[in-house]
Amino acid sequence: MNLIVAVSENWGIGKDNNLLFHLPSDLLYFKEKTINKVVIMGDKTYLSLPKRPLPKRTTIVITLDKDFKEDGVTIVHSVPELLQEVKKYLSDEVYVCGGGTIYKLLLPYCKLAYVTKVKAGKEADTFFPNLDEAKEWKLLKKGKQQEENRLKFSFDIYENTKIKE
Repeated sequence: MNLIVAVSENWGIGKDNNLLFHLPSDLLYFKEKTINKVVIMGDKTYLSLPKRPLPKRTTIVITLDKDFKEDGVTIVHSVPELLQEVKKYLSDEVYVCGGGTIYKLLLPYCKLAYVTKVKAGKEADTFFPNLDEAKEWKLLKKGKQQEENRLKFSFDIYENTKIKE
């Protein structure tokens, strides 16, 4: 299992259930990484999507809400249930997509983290763990710096050194 996230300089990922930045290149990167793959997200993240479920993806929503129902989506209610469900898929074709609570719950199970690092501070109420300070994570590939909408960013890849495949 992998994850994909965009973070600010202080590892902020969202405010009021919205993304912090509008970067078309990052949205395209997300699409390229997850198209025809499996995406996992919490119910709040799922409900914040402009188009549900995301086209050409298998969507798994993890929620504590036993009444949550949505056509075209697999719904699970616990991490053990999710881990059982994802056994149906190739591990490298599964992407955790948020939000903050789901990232923290599933981070230990992820092999790779695709992190769009935006060189900007922005007020956030939801944060991602700082992988630069996490001893079990190492920077595998530093992406080249790009700029869009007056924001500098890179597509970096981190590896969880505790997961061996």
